[in-house]
Amino acid sequence: MLANAAPARSYSPLVRLASRPRALYIASYPPRECGIATFTENIKLAVDRRIGADADVIAINENGHRYVYPPCVVGAIERDDAVTYANAAHVINTHPSDVVNIQHEYGLFGGKRGDMLIELLARIKKPVVTTLHTILPDPDSALRALTRELCNRSDAVIVLAHAGRRLLEHVYGIDPRKVRVVLHGAPDVPLRSSRHLKRRFGLGDKTVISTFGLLSPGKGIEYLLEALPAVFARYPDAVYLLLGETHPEIRRREGERYREALLERACSIGIAGRVHFVNHYMTYEEVVSYLLATDVYASPSVDPHQIVSGTLSYALACGRVVVATASAYANELLAGGRGIVVPFRDAAALSRGINTVLSHERERRSMELAAYRFGRNMIWSRVAREYESIYRAVTIERSVRALRPLRVRASESLRALAGGASHNLAKAAE
Repeated sequence: MLANAAPARSYSPLVRLASRPRALYIASYPPRECGIATFTENIKLAVDRRIGADADVIAINENGHRYVYPPCVVGAIERDDAVTYANAAHVINTHPSDVVNIQHEYGLFGGKRGDMLIELLARIKKPVVTTLHTILPDPDSALRALTRELCNRSDAVIVLAHAGRRLLEHVYGIDPRKVRVVLHGAPDVPLRSSRHLKRRFGLGDKTVISTFGLLSPGKGIEYLLEALPAVFARYPDAVYLLLGETHPEIRRREGERYREALLERACSIGIAGRVHFVNHYMTYEEVVSYLLATDVYASPSVDPHQIVSGTLSYALACGRVVVATASAYANELLAGGRGIVVPFRDAAALSRGINTVLSHERERRSMELAAYRFGRNMIWSRVAREYESIYRAVTIERSVRALRPLRVRASESLRALAGGASHNLAKAAE
């Protein structure tokens, strides 16, 4: 499914240098429920507000799934259908946009390791900025080659953590001058005490511990459940909120087996009455409201190589103290007293971390303030400014390259004219 694009904007280099660049996004997009879709919508809207123009999207469909997209989606690519990639290239090249932004995640694009995206890039005639949401630290030769090709065919690469840039340079051999670090976007909210939002959810003055996001086994929630009895024993008013539905792909393969196992475990250790599963897809407004009602945000991920987490970013920007396992992203984001990092798969360490936060009011307020101040660098409007700057840079660079042949031809013409004039003067002197 590909819509007819509007007439292409003039590709004149001079026009490009004078205007604010408009992007066309290639990614999953709401109403598809996945983290990349949510991220793409947020960055698109933030950049739209900044430049005063609405960008369009080519959405990636899962095999066999169709969505009722908003008008900004001018086309769709079927994940494993090569014909739709070729059709998309035509739409991209004739679309009135200046630059293409690809939101990349392994598994999002079709082919072997997602190599259909490489074929699409080979057909695109516009500058390309690729945002990498995952960078694996120990790739096999095929994945390393594919990632290098993806980066080499992009005019610029955005990563969401400094750890990602180091991996691209040292593991994949990518020129670091091509890579820009732009932190994950986050909500722009005032720093407020959690008690203001608790009453909205009927939580009164309870101590609230929460985790949000699409639920999957990699989240490590089972270790957090094991940690909670020690927290509840010390804080009898405390409750735990697990916010969000099961990841759609996990649900298609396994149903609700993981969630049901968590419920069963909560019952077996006697905490079911204080653990609340909010089992639906969380809107942006719900996420922010629940975070503002939270006292401690817990992130017990079991992936040490995780280099980005939207949930951690949101919690930090809301000024909440985060207790997280020591992933690459948590180590980077929570440094400098902005949170507490604990070992993986260690329920006792999780409970000690949460109890430490709750039992030291002054230190907790200090961490909240440090988290919030750092989070101001991540609000969507500032992230949009970074994206616009990168869009402009690659557009100008492509324009300059387009001008070089004109300068060469002009220089050759001037030399030819000068040579002809010299010849004529010499003839006249005779």
